[in-house]
Amino acid sequence: MAGRLEGKAALITGGGVGIGAAIARGFIREGAKVLVTGRRKEKLEEFVKGLPADSVCYYAGDITNIADAEAMVNEAVSKFGKLDILVNNAGIDPAGTVTDIPVQQWLDIINTNLNGAFYMTRFALPHMIGQGKGSIVNVASLAGVRAIPAMPAYSTTKAGLQGFTNAVALDYGPMGIRINMVSPGATATDMLKNQMQGLADSQGTDVYGALGLLTRFNPIKRACEPDEIAPAVIFLASDESSYITGQNLLIDGGATVVDPCGAATSSLGKAWGEK
Repeated sequence: MAGRLEGKAALITGGGVGIGAAIARGFIREGAKVLVTGRRKEKLEEFVKGLPADSVCYYAGDITNIADAEAMVNEAVSKFGKLDILVNNAGIDPAGTVTDIPVQQWLDIINTNLNGAFYMTRFALPHMIGQGKGSIVNVASLAGVRAIPAMPAYSTTKAGLQGFTNAVALDYGPMGIRINMVSPGATATDMLKNQMQGLADSQGTDVYGALGLLTRFNPIKRACEPDEIAPAVIFLASDESSYITGQNLLIDGGATVVDPCGAATSSLGKAWGEK
């Protein structure tokens, strides 16, 4: 039985680690040919070693560099003869309030998370328009819907991706291009687990214990795993979602339905969900 992405050619930024790597593995299982990109060549080499050589290749580069972004798209088209799917996944998330964050760090986050998606989309669109069809998926974050303390740059970029997604959906839908977003909540990537180590140490637990504290008010009371993000991206990239564009799919364990202040205590004076 053919996979849902059989015959498709895809480019995934930040594709060698975390959510990007999970998406790449999922795409390959569904029959796609995949080019993964990232700044660290050694990470990309390590990732592709465990996958079928005829299904995946890599390109080391920086999406904040316009020439690199164009080269990534050109490499995918050169390798596969076309480009059906673009996943804008690469991102960074250094913390710092508006008065604390170094200006250059603010600019770096904007350049990576927002401008990088713009560059990649700008160079991918002409190829997709020429084919009369294409699907773009932007990986945003729950932080674009709800602010995270001391992370204004990250939240701004992820919220900005919604406006960008809407605009591209409107302008290029008549040309056969669809663009959507997924917004994961707390996801147990290496990046987040490293950030949780301080909380884990302070609470005398491990990183998964810390993630449990982070998600204790969610209906699904645990962190998401990267492999749980991939199926949603596969759906949006595939022809199964042929009438869906400009949408943001929240993959947050139900976090957005909860009032955390109300969840902290119930009318019984007990923590919500306490057994």
